[in-house]
Amino acid sequence: MKPILYIVIPCYNEQEVLPVTAPMFLQKINDLYIEGKISEHSRILFVNDGSKDRTWSIITELSQLDEHYCGISLSRNRGHQNALLAGLMEAKNKCDISVSVDCDGQDDIDAIDKMIDEYLSGSDIVYGVRSDRKTDTAFKRGTAQFFYKLMRGMGVDMVYNHADYRLMSKRALEGLSQFEEVNLFLRGLVPMVGFKYSCVEYSRKERLAGKSKYPLKKMLSFAIDGITSLSVKPIRLITAVGFIVAILSVIGIIWSVVTRLVTGHTGGWASTISIICFLGGVQLLSLGVIGEYIGKIYLEVKRRPRFIIDKKTDDIK
Repeated sequence: MKPILYIVIPCYNEQEVLPVTAPMFLQKINDLYIEGKISEHSRILFVNDGSKDRTWSIITELSQLDEHYCGISLSRNRGHQNALLAGLMEAKNKCDISVSVDCDGQDDIDAIDKMIDEYLSGSDIVYGVRSDRKTDTAFKRGTAQFFYKLMRGMGVDMVYNHADYRLMSKRALEGLSQFEEVNLFLRGLVPMVGFKYSCVEYSRKERLAGKSKYPLKKMLSFAIDGITSLSVKPIRLITAVGFIVAILSVIGIIWSVVTRLVTGHTGGWASTISIICFLGGVQLLSLGVIGEYIGKIYLEVKRRPRFIIDKKTDDIK
């Protein structure tokens, strides 16, 4: 029996690129069906993440033009990770396999063919991995490589050069649904699901239209969320720094006493203020990191919904 495929595509203010990429996704669905790889009941599921432009109107128009298009609209903007999860959970009970991909056309959709081949060979999760970063600026390339190495150093199990372009089987989606945390970082959560996995390499292209929704500020926030959601090593580093500072303080006290006994005087105002400022900076940094974790705990214990679906194209048809 041919698997039912749902291509899950989160969208936020994508009115410029959606008319360009939507036909590409439809063509891919049709080609895969003709090749006998997927069922005729396969669909393209758009997730409108509280867009302020015509994104939802375009999605509804597409769904009326062709039954392979469908969509859901969240009640407000919840961010890429929550929107993606909403789409995956919507598709979970309707599909045999899902492929998550961004709307901008940068990810090579021809890699879906290889992903399905890997699934048919027994993989429950297939990661789309970039073969190179030629389309990135030198700054973005360097910061991305640093981020992956940092996450590995923090003990987070992540696939190098993988974003959110991946195939997941129905049972992998069922496994993901058991993770109920509010602070989402799917690149780290999906490997925790387990099951057999494989990787498919592809080359990333330039964005076909519109502007990137991930400026530097959002990327930094995303990185911080990833670290604090999946690792406690920053807390342990604070403990280590506190221990080192305590040892240095004891050494400083001994040095001051010995200097006083030998020379009859100790260091002046500048050295004292420098030490106070250093310790103050360490304390503020430590409180900031601890505060970040406490904030995460605060959000988790409230058990607020990660997303609320406002509309579905199925209700309009």
